[in-house]
Amino acid sequence: MEAQRRLTLVTAAPEDSREEPLVRELYGRVLREARRDQDRSLEDVAAAVGMSKQYLSEIERGKKEPSSEMLRAVCGALGLPVEHLLFRSGRRLGAANRNSATGNPNRQVPTLLAA
Repeated sequence: MEAQRRLTLVTAAPEDSREEPLVRELYGRVLREARRDQDRSLEDVAAAVGMSKQYLSEIERGKKEPSSEMLRAVCGALGLPVEHLLFRSGRRLGAANRNSATGNPNRQVPTLLAA
């Protein structure tokens, strides 16, 4: 007699959708906004810091985890005090936490697992 297979419906968050954004993503968003608010190019700011524009772009997109020295240098090139970077990033993290606490039902996707 063959064993029966049963499918179980499980809801889980999608892999690329996290409850809280990563700190490096928050830093990157704040830095990008500050750069764009000043109408400055990636090349301009990267040259002022002494890094490649590709690396600065990866920082802004949250793909690289910059050192505190690198963050200080980018903030300096933008005339942005480091404490403003930390404050603005903290506010965004708080907003993300508040949004996840509301229990947004769209954050889950059904997944079928065979048992």
